[in-house]
Amino acid sequence: MEPLNDHELDLYARQIILPDIGGVGQTRLKNTHIAVIGAGGIGCPALLYLASGGIGTLSIFDDDAVSLSNLHRQTLFGPQNIGQSKAESAAERLKQLNPNCNIIAYNQKFTAQHAFADSMKPDLILDGTDNFASRLSINDWAVAHRVPLVSAAIGRFQGQVGVFQGHLPDAPCYRCFVGDAFDSDDCDNCAEMGVLGAMVGMVGTMAAVEAMRFVTGFGQEQKGKLQLIDGLKPSMRGINLFKDGECRTCGHLKKAE
Repeated sequence: MEPLNDHELDLYARQIILPDIGGVGQTRLKNTHIAVIGAGGIGCPALLYLASGGIGTLSIFDDDAVSLSNLHRQTLFGPQNIGQSKAESAAERLKQLNPNCNIIAYNQKFTAQHAFADSMKPDLILDGTDNFASRLSINDWAVAHRVPLVSAAIGRFQGQVGVFQGHLPDAPCYRCFVGDAFDSDDCDNCAEMGVLGAMVGMVGTMAAVEAMRFVTGFGQEQKGKLQLIDGLKPSMRGINLFKDGECRTCGHLKKAE
């Protein structure tokens, strides 16, 4: 593992003094590669805190351009970025924020056919996309390549964040959760339903927390758990998810009874 330098020790000092993080945890963050799929409402706050929190390498996938209607919730962008690539604009902003972080921008969608070089395969994927077709494709790639997945979603005043490790025999994948009923991209999105910008920030930030929890191991393990966030009440509750033995993505990996 590459050790922390003097600048990083100062930069992350308030995080390092946390007993559950420490120098060991911060070093793990530095040597971790996370791929964030979608530089939108969820991806922006997640990327902001992953980069500022010390993740060593971030890959950003998004084929969209910044529009005026994005700005109330996609906080990496400003009016000057309208019409520009989201992935490239986000990468530029994050490099200014933390030059220690290696940022790789992909101005394209992430699909099940995407191939990383062996040396660049991410340690974790954070999915902030807004349709089931993309989420299921990302999930299938994660299971096939044995990469943990943090999946986050938002609609109106409700959000959810889950940690999926379907490549393990005792853990569900995202398809175990939603099944095959949503394989089309005919899915509600914020353009149709509306969304509170601050709620998106909360969900994206929580997804970053779960990614950093996975890397460093602080707190309780969240494998196979889904956190449901209701901004109207407000409340948050966790539910346990289980592997579906009939799941066509990971059911064959179920541990023998």
